[in-house]
Amino acid sequence: MKLSSRTIAILLSLLVATILSLLAWLGPRLPLREGVLVAGISIAACFLLLYLMFEALIFQEINNIYEGLEHIKRKEFRRMSNKFLFRPEPLKRMRDEILDMAQRKQQEIDELKRLQVLRREFLADVSHELKTPIFAAQGFVHTILDDDEVDEFTRKKFLAKAASSLDALDALVQDLVTISQLEKGVVRMRRQSFDLVQLVHDIFEQLELKAARRNVQLALSPAEFPAGGLQVLADRNRIRQVLINLIDNAIKYGRENGHVTVALVESGKSIRISVHDDGEGIPKQHQNRIFERFYRIDKSRSRESREAGGSGLGLAISKHIVEAHKSTIRVQSELGQGTTLEFKLPKPKLATGKEVKGDEVLK
Repeated sequence: MKLSSRTIAILLSLLVATILSLLAWLGPRLPLREGVLVAGISIAACFLLLYLMFEALIFQEINNIYEGLEHIKRKEFRRMSNKFLFRPEPLKRMRDEILDMAQRKQQEIDELKRLQVLRREFLADVSHELKTPIFAAQGFVHTILDDDEVDEFTRKKFLAKAASSLDALDALVQDLVTISQLEKGVVRMRRQSFDLVQLVHDIFEQLELKAARRNVQLALSPAEFPAGGLQVLADRNRIRQVLINLIDNAIKYGRENGHVTVALVESGKSIRISVHDDGEGIPKQHQNRIFERFYRIDKSRSRESREAGGSGLGLAISKHIVEAHKSTIRVQSELGQGTTLEFKLPKPKLATGKEVKGDEVLK
């Protein structure tokens, strides 16, 4: 039968009271020598009972509390050995454990608050980004429907603008679906060996007109490469998407009449790809957040992006694609000195002197 601490305390108190009562009753009736002996035995018995009382009331309860803490910890962390349950200094041990647990819980609360703020910002940004093309398309369509006297030329013009707004809406939804799939790990990267130099030249041709509108010069560094180019092992279509996003951003936010340089540098078993523009740069406080969905450094950039047809998800998608290739996008920027975004891709492995070819799934 397991007694509670209160029951044990009552029993021990009764024993102490009984011993002291017996001492008070017998003491005057005994000779001096026997009286001293009885008093000594009584004091020792009281000391032992008081020690057991403290043991039952304090140390046992503290160990019970600590066992409860250990039970909580086992749910969150790996199982701890029972030999740690009865170490010395239980009060200090319990205090340290409570402080440690409180610190972890506070960190979790702070992280949940941060995620809640990001969630609210994301919902506000999504509603704003979706609202813009929807309202534009609605305006053009309702203008045609409400005015029967609209001539054929104006009708076609308004329908074309409505179609353009709906295309922007479709692109935004597709980007949202893509980033959702990337975050969930649904999209798998199919890696193959391909020439990175040729891919960059193809992207330059695709973005040539956009660069010409701002009189931006596109350059590849170094100017000369080996005959076979630079081979990397990655998902070509996804890396193409990343480079288009990075170069397109460099064109839009770089200096007008400036330069955008893509540098390809061999670094051990990998190739380092960097995209540099000579724009105004990104302030330090924004550099850690530019890969967040819909994050804008300022409102003017948000307007520029919408006018240029951007969804605000390009860098976020690029970040997930690069991370799926076991790499990381890094940003280097100084105000007035431009911005550089870079990441690495592995070279293809060699087997018996020949390149490994064929598609492989990145797990």
